[in-house]
Amino acid sequence: MRFLNRTYSKLHHRFAGDTAAENGQLLWDETNGYPVVSLDNEWRQVVLADGRGLFYDTTDQTAAVINTAYPITFNSTGFSDGITLGTPTSRVVFEEAGLYYVSFTVQVASSNASLKTLYFWPKVNGVDVGGSTMQLSIDSNGGSVVMSRTALFQFSAGDYLEAYWATTNVNVVLDASTATAFCPATPSATLTAFRVQK
Repeated sequence: MRFLNRTYSKLHHRFAGDTAAENGQLLWDETNGYPVVSLDNEWRQVVLADGRGLFYDTTDQTAAVINTAYPITFNSTGFSDGITLGTPTSRVVFEEAGLYYVSFTVQVASSNASLKTLYFWPKVNGVDVGGSTMQLSIDSNGGSVVMSRTALFQFSAGDYLEAYWATTNVNVVLDASTATAFCPATPSATLTAFRVQK
């Protein structure tokens, strides 16, 4: 059997004077370290396949004291590439810098009919993200509700994201439901993230 030597073509590098006037030009942006393609007179990043993760928790999470911030933890990984659970497991760690799309969901269950207000917000590297709190009120005995939000975050390499919560009444839990004969289990909290831009 004879093997042929193969020559691979490299992407041409993008320079300051290169224009994106013609759609479909593929170049390597050395300054930013990623490929770009021309579209509608702009150079658009071609996002490489890394930087994604799905994390969830299969246990109930409770608050021992009212009006006190608690980190939400995760004990399971659905998939992970460039995003991992840190120590403690409330930390979702981003290996590479970039702009990330993050989706967060919790299931809340109430055990009495008193009105309870819950608060949820993100922290990056232990610092509250301003203007980001979600509030939820529930007063049904035995009732449950799901809350979710999506957002964009700009992370540097090694940054970590956490979700925190607090409640005005401890008769409420972040509820993980077990599987039934007709449906799979429900996690108490889920966080999904993927990189959309370097």
